[in-house]
Amino acid sequence: MSILGFRRAQPADAPSKDAVLAEFLRGHSIEVMPRTAEKVEDFADLLPRGTRVYIAHIDGTPVEDMVATAARLRAEGMEPMPHFPARIIPDRATLADWIARYRGEADVRQGLILAGGVPEPRGTYATSMQLLGSGAFDGFERLHVAGHPEGSRDIDLDGSMTNVSAALDWKQKFSERTDAKMAIVTQFCFEARPVIEWADAIRDAGIDLPVHIGVAGPAKLQTLIKFAVACGVGPSLKVLQKRAMDVSKLLLPYEPVDFTTELARHKAAHPDFSIESVHVFPLGGIRTSADWLATHTKDRE
Repeated sequence: MSILGFRRAQPADAPSKDAVLAEFLRGHSIEVMPRTAEKVEDFADLLPRGTRVYIAHIDGTPVEDMVATAARLRAEGMEPMPHFPARIIPDRATLADWIARYRGEADVRQGLILAGGVPEPRGTYATSMQLLGSGAFDGFERLHVAGHPEGSRDIDLDGSMTNVSAALDWKQKFSERTDAKMAIVTQFCFEARPVIEWADAIRDAGIDLPVHIGVAGPAKLQTLIKFAVACGVGPSLKVLQKRAMDVSKLLLPYEPVDFTTELARHKAAHPDFSIESVHVFPLGGIRTSADWLATHTKDRE
């Protein structure tokens, strides 16, 4: 038999590729909106108990719908984490009212603090730093903030990383003087190597907040490209564009296996790597993403 027919033997205790990916995906979070949550009969049938579920606050969504979604998630065994977008909050009284409702009606203990996707602030707040510095979130157990591995044209118009880097430095210093657990959650990306380089670079710059990397859940390629362009995904968009040029793959749903596996292997080889978790954007539907996660973590066995 040709020597080419043999594979290099693996150490007896070496974890398989599937095991490495399963470990990396375990403890994931996922995102919903009130209108998408309405389509789910029971979150306990979809997600492991205690899963952190972000509730995206899209401009125009009544806070009553947000609070009701948080209360339902809590009742069904999930950990709700609503978005607090600075630019759609008109004043401190409104912010205090939202927080009181979340705490009183849904026992919310966690929040994602971000600027928000509208171009101009509606009132007092324009940045996540202003929200954090307001003191309104004193008593929250966990506060997450946004990260941008590929930069953000909304924040740095010149395409640099100047302002996003300065914002991360401010958030790092804030974390050092607060009791809340903090982490960086990122926009979804499609290419692992730039993410690894970014995570290493911010660590070298003194940012030791753990990173929860954004991952686009399984979806049609056309759907992903539409969302990626709308959300300002940067250079890694070329991964999708290259796939779109392959007719044999054009009609197949995209699954983030290659992206997450490369990150998982890097994490396994470098345990101090700052990415500690995965946050899934269910662009192809929450059930589709939940099924994919369950398949790769065996959480429903």
